[in-house]
Amino acid sequence: MLAFAGNSLLCRIALRDTAIDAATFTAIRIAAGALMLAVLLRSRGSRPLQGGSWLAALMLFSYAAFFSFAYRELSAATGALLLFGAVQMTMMGFGLFTGERLGALKIAGLAIALGGLIALLLPGLAAPPPRDATFMIVAGISWGVYSILGKQLGNPTVATAGNFMRAVPFAAALALAGMSRSAVDLHGALYAVLSGAITSGLGYALWYAVLPSLKSMQAAIIQLSVPAIAAVGGALLLAEPITARLLIASAAILGGIAITIAGPALKTRR
Repeated sequence: MLAFAGNSLLCRIALRDTAIDAATFTAIRIAAGALMLAVLLRSRGSRPLQGGSWLAALMLFSYAAFFSFAYRELSAATGALLLFGAVQMTMMGFGLFTGERLGALKIAGLAIALGGLIALLLPGLAAPPPRDATFMIVAGISWGVYSILGKQLGNPTVATAGNFMRAVPFAAALALAGMSRSAVDLHGALYAVLSGAITSGLGYALWYAVLPSLKSMQAAIIQLSVPAIAAVGGALLLAEPITARLLIASAAILGGIAITIAGPALKTRR
């Protein structure tokens, strides 16, 4: 979870405090992640492209690109909260679409979470910029779809490596499209490499390695810590304020999701 929150912190500090642009950050991040995972799989005697799919790679690229563009203005905490909320909502929505039913407690939790998300996005001095908030929500939806697809792709580490490798052409095309406005410096590139190779490549590999030993509910609840870690990191490392609106919205979104996850087991329609 520290790695996942680290992605928010690295991206935010790079786009706020260095010359690197969002498209270039995305391209370097994906390339660094692909290289790290390729080396990891080669050391195990596996081929990097033997897993994954082009659709999953497109979703991975969509997540990374919108994530970067959103963090041009969003704080680390707000971005992580919007991302996490959108991911969970997407996966819950997929469950409903495929025939799952929610009990009263789960419906109440979902309503609380949606209310918190709406409260966070309502106009006002403390509201996040609408364009950037929308970008992060799209990033979360993309990651949610990527996670759903990932359940069908066999060995998660092998699939992740294949997806990163396939995402490189998409990221390169984005970087080329924005070349006239591109900018980069050593520190910005270093943050992108760290985000791709360490907090994304190795972070995802580590998470997928421990995931089989966790129950689904445990894994979902553990992920509730990511926005909190990002908020603390943003306050300590980036001097970002933690507003009352953010605290209230966080309590509603994360609390509502926790209620939904921990509620009675879902039943399938017959």
